[in-house]
Amino acid sequence: MAGSNAHSGSQRAAFIAVTVLFFAWGFITSLIDPLVAAVKGIFTLTTLEAQLSAFAFFIAYGVMSFPAAAIIGRLRAVPAILLALATMVVACLVMLAAANIASYPLVLTGLFMLAAGITVLQVAANPLAAALGKPEGSHFRLTLSQTFNSFGTFLGPALGASLFLKGVEVSEGTALTPEVREAALAGIDRAYFWICGLLIVLLGFFFVNRARISAAAPPAQPTGGIGALLGQAFSSRWAVLGAAAIFIYVGAEVTIGTQMAFYLNNPGIWNVSLEQAGKAVSFYWGGAMVGRAIGTVLLARFPAARLMTLFAAIAAAMCAYLFLVGGVSAGYVALAIGLFNSIMFPVIFTLTLERSSASEEATSGLLCTGIIGGALIPALAGGVTDAAGIFASFLVPLVCYVLLVVFAASAAKAPILRRASGESMH
Repeated sequence: MAGSNAHSGSQRAAFIAVTVLFFAWGFITSLIDPLVAAVKGIFTLTTLEAQLSAFAFFIAYGVMSFPAAAIIGRLRAVPAILLALATMVVACLVMLAAANIASYPLVLTGLFMLAAGITVLQVAANPLAAALGKPEGSHFRLTLSQTFNSFGTFLGPALGASLFLKGVEVSEGTALTPEVREAALAGIDRAYFWICGLLIVLLGFFFVNRARISAAAPPAQPTGGIGALLGQAFSSRWAVLGAAAIFIYVGAEVTIGTQMAFYLNNPGIWNVSLEQAGKAVSFYWGGAMVGRAIGTVLLARFPAARLMTLFAAIAAAMCAYLFLVGGVSAGYVALAIGLFNSIMFPVIFTLTLERSSASEEATSGLLCTGIIGGALIPALAGGVTDAAGIFASFLVPLVCYVLLVVFAASAAKAPILRRASGESMH
């Protein structure tokens, strides 16, 4: 009994440590929203060119997810997390250099490196959070960790807007003064300086506690390299479907977040300054935080797939409202979409792990590759904005949510092969 209690205590401590990582990468990721608006003004870009910031960040998931899964299979989760945090520290130094020499290509390089490190964290930490406890609690644990991830995403846009967007405007006919441009670049410099410090603290924490967290983690399974992982993942119908769902969901979520400041800044919506609009984006991510907190309760009472079907259908209806109606009310509806995004990522992840016939490492690698949707779908929405206006761009996430309704409804009917911690159901 004492041994069981000690193991349970170690698992709880490990879960708390992993949840801190969820907070950190949520905060860093959500800075992309105000950054897209800022670079459009700083470097005089089109919406599509500004969306390259999101592209550079999220494309890293497509490049790095399977190498990350191979690294984790070889090293185990904790050494891989240490490697990821070290990579992110170097990436922040690149961002500091980019801000000081005002180089947009170097900004894109730093964002790619930062996301490469986060990719390793995602591949390691999502199944780790799901596995650190009883199998039947996997949906609850991962959603709880994602709630803290959402707390980070709630804080990021407000801080980023204050630092990056003070005095910045992108409406037609406006131009930035050298002083405003300099202040925006200095804000980027300050943000990534403090992020670098946070990452160094996390790196030290995980290094000091590496033995305890490693002991609580499930044993690594041999992966056989990237080729074997790819073969496993693509041999599983549900791994492929789950990756497609992640692609669609992350694309919709990031599209709405990165387009939100432009939408609220529009004279037909709130007609507020870009800085005020950027700060308001925090409420979009805050909705996801509140929704995940509520979701941890709802998921203990209702089937995950059916709950996701309902949430995706509501989000689709809200996107239709943004396109068809507009006005002040549409601004509030846009921010409220985050509430219904809340449970989607963790539920897609655990639904897929439960139904996939591939190993957890292979399935997680393919799922995290699907995050590349955050690179491609916002770029598509940016192109739609340049061609047909900001209102039409919300047709893109509308289609995404309709497809997610189909995925969740299908998952509700599919058999569970194992619990998300890897326990076979056969």
